[in-house]
Amino acid sequence: MSDKKVSRPCHHCKSRSASAPTDTSKIHYEKFWLYRHCSSVQQRDRQAQKAGQLFSGLLAMNVVFLGSAFISSMIFNKVAITLADVWILLSILKVLCLFWIIYYLLGTSRQPHAVLYRDSHAGAIWIRGSVLLFGSCSILLNVFHIGYSTILIHCKSRVEILFPSIGILFICTQAYFLWNHSKDCIQVQHNFTRCGLMLTIATNLLLWLLAVTNDTLHMEIESQLREVEQRFAGNETTSCTCPNTTICKVFQEGYILLYPFNTEYCLICCSVLYVMWKNVGRHISHHHIPHTKPKFKLQGVVFGPLLGTSAIIIGACVFMMYQIQATSLVPSRQVFVIYYSYYIVLLPLMSVGAVIGTIIHALEKKELDTLKNPTRSLDVVLLMGAALGQIGMSYFSIVALVATDPRDLLNSLNLSYSVLLIFQNITQNVFVIDGLHRRRVVAENEAKHARHTGQHTVGAELPGEEDTTLSSKQEYSQPLPGKEEDTKEEQNHEAHSQRRVSVLELGQEIRKASLSYIHTYSHLSWKRRVLREISFFLILCNIILWVMPTFGAHPIFENGMERSFYGYSTWFVIVNFGLPLGVFYRMHSVGGLLEVYVTA
Repeated sequence: MSDKKVSRPCHHCKSRSASAPTDTSKIHYEKFWLYRHCSSVQQRDRQAQKAGQLFSGLLAMNVVFLGSAFISSMIFNKVAITLADVWILLSILKVLCLFWIIYYLLGTSRQPHAVLYRDSHAGAIWIRGSVLLFGSCSILLNVFHIGYSTILIHCKSRVEILFPSIGILFICTQAYFLWNHSKDCIQVQHNFTRCGLMLTIATNLLLWLLAVTNDTLHMEIESQLREVEQRFAGNETTSCTCPNTTICKVFQEGYILLYPFNTEYCLICCSVLYVMWKNVGRHISHHHIPHTKPKFKLQGVVFGPLLGTSAIIIGACVFMMYQIQATSLVPSRQVFVIYYSYYIVLLPLMSVGAVIGTIIHALEKKELDTLKNPTRSLDVVLLMGAALGQIGMSYFSIVALVATDPRDLLNSLNLSYSVLLIFQNITQNVFVIDGLHRRRVVAENEAKHARHTGQHTVGAELPGEEDTTLSSKQEYSQPLPGKEEDTKEEQNHEAHSQRRVSVLELGQEIRKASLSYIHTYSHLSWKRRVLREISFFLILCNIILWVMPTFGAHPIFENGMERSFYGYSTWFVIVNFGLPLGVFYRMHSVGGLLEVYVTA
């Protein structure tokens, strides 16, 4: 009994001794000083990064609250706080931003090891192009403002000339800064750079808020002039009116026409600056850098451009009819019917296309891209946030229409338009966001097949050329006769053979190009082909839906139904906060759909 008891523990001892070396062979990196030091350094870097982001965010929040208080006081109490006071505050903020941007361009970015990484996803060409386009329109807007204020200098404040002058310098400097440095991942002066970026974001937000409130007042004056005509003319209209000169009218109309572009410029700059703020101190690994950059190509799309172009042409005709009728003192009922009917036809087509694209995304076997991407995260937030403008206005319209008279023709069209607009925004957001999170798969098999087909095509189509060149060489190698007539005939024969060779080469190049296009279109899988068709169609539709409200088509305010239900002031607040967001949503959707099209 005792022997058995002794033998059992010995068996366990052997197992313990056998397992002991495996336990001692493990290296515990936590005990090494270098590991603990490196991990503590990384932890301190993360804490410093969070602290810098928190401090700069608090700075921006305080600046926005201060500016919002000024603008709100100007709206509700024009005696204590005037528009000139708000302009002075914003001019000070612009000057501070100018100093920081110049310091960044001449100092921070030129330091050694300042920009070690560049975010390839940030600062897409369409975003930087939009910054230049809307920035140019904003510069022209400020020029018209200066000209208009100079003509009326006898009744205008000097601040009305100083504010747009500083605005021109601010727009030019900021546009240059964003065009050249929007991809930077700055590695020096983290906190100062974060604070400068947040100050610039806060300034652009306040400029957008001021533009929205000023546009509210302008639309209120314009609408009341239609309703009450001469009775609305107050002290300012009688004492400080534009003289009956051509240049004054040009400045006035140009200012009104370019005004919406200023709001879009401020929002785009805020989005680009926010991505730069997120990239401060960011280290990008090699797997974040794409080896092949996707390019925009029109190969493989036929029906999308055709349908989208038709939507743009019809929308342009409807827009011109609406503008002609809406400029009259009493807009006709028929123009609202045509406008809403156009939307009621177009929005379901866009919704169906987005739903089909989402289903195809679900059928595809592409993996989700889970890598850290501040640009994509911002795109998703902006799409969801900007869509709230149109969705919110639509819900307010639905409540007003259902509560009054939904059986009326115009009200029923307006109700259908509001419901379809909500559904279209939701389906398009799902399609675009799902497409942005899909990882782009490089079709190596397709590339190999394309190269093989190209080689086969060249081999099959070019033997005639070799025969021609051989025959021409044989002709050239023939002995020349001594007579002049024979030499002339041979020269003519040479020119004719060379001309025949060049024509054959041109025909073969055209044939190769057409075969390559046909092969590319036919070799695309049906899923990719349908995704490209849908994306291109939605791009063109969003462009026309951006153009119409941007240049003055606002039936949601001008039909008068919701305005009479909610009251003048309340409905103005709803429209003028929702309408700029809706315009920005359409423009930002175009950029997201371009990304989906390119990566499809």
